[in-house]
Amino acid sequence: MLHLSNSINIRFISMLQALKLSKSYDNQKAVNAINFKVNGGEIFCLLGPNGAGKTTTINLFLDFVKPSSGHALIDNINAVDQVVKQHLSYIPENVNLYGNLTGIENLQFFSELADKKLTKATTQEILLSVGLQKKAINQRVSEYSKGMRQKVGIAIVKAKQAKNLFLDEPTSGLDPKSSNEFTLLLQLLASQNVAILMTTHDLFRAKETATHIGIMKEGNLIHSFKSAECSLKELEYLYLSTMEIHS
Repeated sequence: MLHLSNSINIRFISMLQALKLSKSYDNQKAVNAINFKVNGGEIFCLLGPNGAGKTTTINLFLDFVKPSSGHALIDNINAVDQVVKQHLSYIPENVNLYGNLTGIENLQFFSELADKKLTKATTQEILLSVGLQKKAINQRVSEYSKGMRQKVGIAIVKAKQAKNLFLDEPTSGLDPKSSNEFTLLLQLLASQNVAILMTTHDLFRAKETATHIGIMKEGNLIHSFKSAECSLKELEYLYLSTMEIHS
């Protein structure tokens, strides 16, 4: 059973903002002057097909690529400024962990990279708090399922006490139970004032997880709204009609 503990709290207010954010490659707009804001406690989910600009948007905030124009702001600081790195964490579709190390050893290693030295007891507490079974904590990560690896990713976020979290297709390939558990973990982080920006192809998971949803097409943010403003059926209709109209 998933154990959602609030014993490791994140006590920061955070904010992500795109201001006319653009990225071009050879005169092709991968991201076209998009604007949005994600406050601490919110989960903003970007929906869209491959090539919509979702991952490029994430990469601009992570400073993996530089904007052609506009700004990606993290806590009102430009994302290209190295000082913001200590305030963010990133979970890709496949979390990169060291397979020859155990769950505890991975968490301790990545925490030390973020200048967070944890005792073994605290490390174990964090791993249990994200739903990793006690028997798995001392197993090599090479034996983990994808869902278990994603939980270690969340544990790293909690240990780092990151104020802002970026996720690129984090539930891709997860079974429904693991996807639901991952959603609950993200919502717990949001309740601790973390600002979360994620991408997905999964309309159902976006509706279940997000406080706000954006629909992207060919680099443009076509729609942006609160998740509570529409039902799953209405979201599906809006998404499909947007893809058709803007084809």
